[in-house]
Amino acid sequence: MGKALDGVKILDFTHVQSGPTCTQLLAWFGADVIKVEKAGEGDATRGQLRDIDGVDSLYFTMLNHNKRSITVNTKDPRGKEVLETLIRKCDVLVENFAPGALDRMGFTWERIQELNPRMIVASVKGFGPGPYEDCKVYENVAQCAGGSASTTGFDDGPPLVTGAQIGDSGTGVHLALGILAALYQRNTSGRGQKVLAAMQDAVLNLCRVKLRDQQRLDRRHVMEEYPQYPDREFGEAVPRAGNASGGGQPGWILKCKGWQTDPNAYIYFITQAPVWDKICQVIGEEHWITDPNYATPKARLPHLKSIFARIEEWTKTKTKFEAMDILNKYDIPCGPILSMKEIAEDQSLRATGTIVEVDHPTRGKHLSVGNPIKLSDSPTEVTRSPLLGEHTVEVLEQLGYSEAQIAELKQAKVI
Repeated sequence: MGKALDGVKILDFTHVQSGPTCTQLLAWFGADVIKVEKAGEGDATRGQLRDIDGVDSLYFTMLNHNKRSITVNTKDPRGKEVLETLIRKCDVLVENFAPGALDRMGFTWERIQELNPRMIVASVKGFGPGPYEDCKVYENVAQCAGGSASTTGFDDGPPLVTGAQIGDSGTGVHLALGILAALYQRNTSGRGQKVLAAMQDAVLNLCRVKLRDQQRLDRRHVMEEYPQYPDREFGEAVPRAGNASGGGQPGWILKCKGWQTDPNAYIYFITQAPVWDKICQVIGEEHWITDPNYATPKARLPHLKSIFARIEEWTKTKTKFEAMDILNKYDIPCGPILSMKEIAEDQSLRATGTIVEVDHPTRGKHLSVGNPIKLSDSPTEVTRSPLLGEHTVEVLEQLGYSEAQIAELKQAKVI
């Protein structure tokens, strides 16, 4: 059985993280992704944060699996002819250039439509239409402009960005969904269309519960599940909520055995209402089951800090894995704080293909993240990232260029 996106050709003008995240997902599902790079340089991440001199960085290799790389001098008229041929042959063009860059290259939407009316042009931009649409945006800027930073961290500290790349990779995932929707619509319309994923918009979509809370705060001037309640006043905007869960079930990160020396000896513990009786039994506070100050979720809200402090007395006597084993027997929601070292060594993640070992001709074997989305009829085979320009000749031959024409383009340094 073939792959889900067999036959779909992607012209990949992306670089760094947001765009490559999108095209890598499509490549994992079987699309033929042709990555266009600048000769001699390539994607900037090939050389960024290198741990081995002269070898493609992990930053690049982990974002460009299953792709083919060609190098083209887009400033040369013959290089533009190569790109025009690719546009005619491909289904989707994906780019995350600065605003207006594609137009300056001579590939406006109108020109692309002339070459291929079925072409889908998908773009990552920092902001959508509005006062900031011409601004360049990077990961942390997107987190700040999308509402994440203002609601992350503790209330007595500064705004914080998260280590999860919700601005870059998060936008890439959104763009991939938009491309698939446009491909599906093309089956009935027969036409291509533009797909835009703005980084600010994508971050906000992932922060929707905070926009929910802004409206609740406007109406009630207090939010009882936030740790500020009942000891402090709420301001006009949604505050930073520490480790509160963001949902209807209060949660917090608690210390476990070894926390004095292990910065990740912690567990996330949720006081879910249906298992409250079991929580009380596990920590030895059975009288809380009937105590009117603790018996109902609403009654517990003013006492959440003291409740979690008491639960932490229990978790500090167990390792995070021991606590998890005990709590899972009672269906009490919890999760260990796993370090990147622990995740890298997790054999279950290797077994599911969430973490993969990839062999690279110059780097050797290294770990990478595999496809997080599993299809039963289209299993993902993760292949290594391409060397710079590795597939230039192969792609041109498939476009119909002769051996002599390719040699001439090489001689002229067009490729």
